[in-house]
Amino acid sequence: MAFLAVFFCVVGLIGNFPLFNSNQLVQIIREWLFVKPGHFPADQSTFWLDLSLGIVVMVIVASVILGGIKRIATVASKVVPMMILIYMSCAAYVIVSNIEQVPGYFSLIFTEAFSLNSVGGGILGTMLIGIRRAAFSNEAGIGTEVMAHGSAKTNEPVKEGLVAMLGPAIDTLLVCTATAMIILISGVWQGTDAEGVNLSAQAFEITMPGIGPYLLILCVVFFSISTIFTQAFYGGQCFAFLFGRKRIRFYQYFYLLAILFAATASLQEIVNIIDAAYALMAIPTMTSALLLAPKVRAAAKDYFSRLDANR
Repeated sequence: MAFLAVFFCVVGLIGNFPLFNSNQLVQIIREWLFVKPGHFPADQSTFWLDLSLGIVVMVIVASVILGGIKRIATVASKVVPMMILIYMSCAAYVIVSNIEQVPGYFSLIFTEAFSLNSVGGGILGTMLIGIRRAAFSNEAGIGTEVMAHGSAKTNEPVKEGLVAMLGPAIDTLLVCTATAMIILISGVWQGTDAEGVNLSAQAFEITMPGIGPYLLILCVVFFSISTIFTQAFYGGQCFAFLFGRKRIRFYQYFYLLAILFAATASLQEIVNIIDAAYALMAIPTMTSALLLAPKVRAAAKDYFSRLDANR
């Protein structure tokens, strides 16, 4: 088990770098606050603009993870639930306004998923793509959220495990499905080269003209920054396990530099790195889950029996 822990932490140092959130945050700010309003030429290289935005993000993150400004993290933790409410309210508005199209698009999702022409060359390819994106979306089975829930103070670990199970359901089944519906209803998926958050922004622009993309930007800013703070904790835990907590500042410096790399890299490069890291992180996580399954089952049986006895 010690080998599995070391292997996980080594890979987790990379898997918990703030790559995707930094990349997408810079992309949406660049496109919708600089390029589209005409403040930056659309035909010019965006490298230096991306780097500049990455530096701003890096400074904000550094002020928290290096300077210990807890107030920013506290505000973020209070604002993020409100951002989720705003995002889901926008999604509900779009879906309800186009409710007659929803059954057809749900049917399209299922028929295309099992079509022989699906991405990846059929059902097997679609399943592999789906597993990769699902793991990326909610990190179920990867082992990162375990560090957060494992730090919780509770007398009932089974209860904490049940709370943890709500995350993938809310994230993937609710938020991601709502986003997919907005993109399908808008029709942008049929005629654009945009990807990632810019695709969602274009969908919001069509379904909620004027205000839609800027509400999305507001949500993305708080979602991304709060997630980057969280990933700093996860990566720091991995580093502390391997090298000791006294040296954790070295990891934090590399963590901040990773923001600059993510800001200037392409989305495909970022996704490839994360996919590889998550695949390796899943090996020790799933292995340990199988080895500990009998103990988990016994603990769950004891918890539910006591729960029934107290009714």
